[in-house]
Amino acid sequence: MAKAAQAPGIQVIDRLAALLGALADSGGAASLKVLSAETGLHPSTAFRILASASDNGLVERNEAGQYRLGARLRDWGCTLQAGLDIRDLARPVMEWLRDRVEETVNLTLREGDEVVYVERATPKRMMRVEQVIGSHAPLHVTAVGKLMLGASGREAVRDYAARTGLPAYTRHTLTTQSRLWTEASRGLRRGYALDDEEAEIGVGCIGVLVRNAAGEVLAGLSISAPIERRREAWIPLIQEAARRISERIGPRRDPPGRGVRRP
Repeated sequence: MAKAAQAPGIQVIDRLAALLGALADSGGAASLKVLSAETGLHPSTAFRILASASDNGLVERNEAGQYRLGARLRDWGCTLQAGLDIRDLARPVMEWLRDRVEETVNLTLREGDEVVYVERATPKRMMRVEQVIGSHAPLHVTAVGKLMLGASGREAVRDYAARTGLPAYTRHTLTTQSRLWTEASRGLRRGYALDDEEAEIGVGCIGVLVRNAAGEVLAGLSISAPIERRREAWIPLIQEAARRISERIGPRRDPPGRGVRRP
């Protein structure tokens, strides 16, 4: 009896997968020569595939001309690691923070050049700022988005600025690459960033990053409030909240509740 023929793969996808696998095996960065040798692809073929992958954010080239895994892959990986259960892990901590600041607390994930709001804890007061769950915002107009950009490095900020053109949403929006990098890197150094009416007039935010045990960025945590009610005294509280969420996530993707000590 004849053996059934195996369904052929799509050649360019197979080759891209081989190149990405070779990049991962090499520690995340390698030259075209090395990648060609590891995959058995002709250098010109490998170059064309890598160029297209670069256009789509799947790979990047560093200053030495080596290829490395791109920001888009890192974003997808972090989103996968965070998973949907990060909302369950974060919710009690978000409510703890909301009760202390009496303002809206948001949890966001990065999707490409935007943040998406995946969870919120709202106060009982009538006048409050609310972000709709599932809504998106450009990275450069949000506090957590600027931190996510900064964590990706100066080259990534430059590429983001070139791709998007940094459109202005208000007169306070950062619309130049140099100002965006200055604010993003400054926010990373101090451990928090601000949105000073950059997305919407009258609204101010404080944002921090939520990282896993390896230091990788998984999500953003922010407090949104009318600008006149925002307080610097909230900064230690939101930093503590991010630390507690990171503790809940733990070194592995354990089921929610395992090893939880607080709050």
